[in-house]
Amino acid sequence: MRAARLIKMVLLLQSRPTMTGAELARELEVSERTVTRDAQALSEAGVPVYADRGRAGGYRLVGGYRTRLTGLARSEAEALFLSGVPGALREMGLEDAASAARLKVSAALLPSLRDASRTAAQRFHVDAPGWFKEPDTPELLPAVAQAVWDDRRITARYRHGDTGVERELEPYGLVLKAGVWYLCARVPEPGSFRVYRIDRFTAVAADGERFGRDEDFDLPGFWEEQAERFARSLLRAEVVVRLSALGLRRLPSALDPASVRLARQTCGEPDERGWVTVTLPVESEEVAHSQLTALGAEAEVLSPVTLRERFAGDAARQAELYR
Repeated sequence: MRAARLIKMVLLLQSRPTMTGAELARELEVSERTVTRDAQALSEAGVPVYADRGRAGGYRLVGGYRTRLTGLARSEAEALFLSGVPGALREMGLEDAASAARLKVSAALLPSLRDASRTAAQRFHVDAPGWFKEPDTPELLPAVAQAVWDDRRITARYRHGDTGVERELEPYGLVLKAGVWYLCARVPEPGSFRVYRIDRFTAVAADGERFGRDEDFDLPGFWEEQAERFARSLLRAEVVVRLSALGLRRLPSALDPASVRLARQTCGEPDERGWVTVTLPVESEEVAHSQLTALGAEAEVLSPVTLRERFAGDAARQAELYR
């Protein structure tokens, strides 16, 4: 543990002209007294760490000293490519590896380029979870992520309705969608790929055996196909609606993309008022009522009759309320 901290301290000093004891303590997550002892240990080991005393003092490396301890470990190199999603790294237990990788890359850069990571971080940030919802990190995510990195089979127990199901899985990849983690895995028997929500796992055990990865497996393509199939599977009912030009433009903000794409295929010619009639695939009449309410007077439900009557009742109550 201390050896890793000493290496990190050297890399920090190598990437910046000087650092105060407080700055080093914050980066290394130790006390300033520990920083002083570590600097002394490095100096005794031959690393020219110089301490400037006084209020404006700090620590620096003397004489352009550069360490060769910049080779990336495999886990660090892999984590580096995910460093644009800091929350995801933290949840998978890879935050330290990514931090070490960034330090090593920074140490290897020319002095004029060492602020590249800071300037990029100030300009681009990825915030994966959706709005108005606190992200909930699944407790078993780090274990699943480790199995994904190592290509190791796992035995997972998960909730399926009111019962528990146990499966042997070959974990191929993880997907973070709107703050929810999913595992894309192959079930050895019958050899098909499936998607599982990590927060429904109740137990995960890696048996230590590696599996042979199918190199033709395309995680982004597989996820896109499964997401589209899932979205379509939810659309079990249909609603016929007249929409104004404004209502048609607002439709994507009220319904899911799959429903909008299918609806536009049924869109007829505008009438004399500029309204069009479309058939909307929806999850249910209840969901359609909630979604189409957002369009207000820019949408008129034609069928089913029960939904039309429901909107008529809403309109009557609102008219009474605002009269």
